[in-house]
Amino acid sequence: APRCSVIRGRRRCASAAMNVAKSGYRVFSANSSVASTELAKKITERLGVELGKSVVYQESNRETRVDVKESVRGQTIFIIQTIPRDVNTAIMELLVMAYALKTSCAKNIIGVIPYFPYSKQCKMRKRGSIVCKLLASMLAKAGLTHIITMDLHQKEIQGFFSFPVDNLRASPFLLQYIQEEIPDYRNAIIVAKSPSAAKRAQSYAERLRLGLAVMHGEAQCSESDMADGRQSPPCVRNATGHTGLELPLMMAKEKPPITVVGDVGGRIAIIVDDIIDDVEDFVAAAEILKERGAYKIYIMATHGLLSADAPRLIEESAIDEVVVTNTVPHEVQKLQCPKIKTVDVSMILAEAIRRIHNGESMAYLFRNITVDD
Repeated sequence: APRCSVIRGRRRCASAAMNVAKSGYRVFSANSSVASTELAKKITERLGVELGKSVVYQESNRETRVDVKESVRGQTIFIIQTIPRDVNTAIMELLVMAYALKTSCAKNIIGVIPYFPYSKQCKMRKRGSIVCKLLASMLAKAGLTHIITMDLHQKEIQGFFSFPVDNLRASPFLLQYIQEEIPDYRNAIIVAKSPSAAKRAQSYAERLRLGLAVMHGEAQCSESDMADGRQSPPCVRNATGHTGLELPLMMAKEKPPITVVGDVGGRIAIIVDDIIDDVEDFVAAAEILKERGAYKIYIMATHGLLSADAPRLIEESAIDEVVVTNTVPHEVQKLQCPKIKTVDVSMILAEAIRRIHNGESMAYLFRNITVDD
């Protein structure tokens, strides 16, 4: 009888240990480049856990290979994937990592993708395609069951997914930077560089109790002009004399000269947006604001892609400072241009991971966040 009780006790201990393992979680990085793993290291430091043991690398023929070096059976897995300049490689690394974990019997696979790639391609343009929807389907097929991201280019992108998406906001960190790092920010005015960015700018202005200015005209982004399929198929008149339905001719769009709605004279101009990639529009906007009397110009954006010659153009422009978060690695660009500053958002990403693992509400992370933010 004593031996039986010992055996039963061992079985209970083994069962308890198995339950602990099944209820645990692991955090992996799917990036093969060292620079892209910095955010993952900061998040794991805040969580007090070690980064999962895995190897992600490119073979000689540029194929992506992932080797998971520890058991993940029955566990919740978080894959942190930052998107460097080589976007397509990063996507393949994420897909292969997710599928490797799925076939290793992970319980849940949650992608932490601070900047969601292809988010600008979320609308039909002429004979193009909605690539963002394609990527959402690929992630679901690979095995992801949940995504944590930040400041999607359009909130409606969440509807492309067949699983939950938590779209966190970076605005509290950027607002804190404005209040703490910009001297005399009370004399500032929030600027939207195009009418499409007016709602975001209004959200910032209301929370900072500042004025609002909106730019429109030639410098505005032309994305809305190609947003749907109204130019596809092209209008071709039938020269054979077919008496079909004759549609009225539409007048071509003609952009007005650049205009700033709002007084920026003698003010600090703070341009806010979600992505800063090609900076020509921002540089043009800064020049116009300087002409209108703004004496300092800041740019605040969540995702600092800063492609091509962006650092050089910023350095040579009237822009005083560009503030972005570390959702995208940009250390090389910072070395090229000292005007670029970084705000760390690893805190909110780590807290989101902790709350999801513990089954807690995410509402706390969205407090004081407006609908238009």
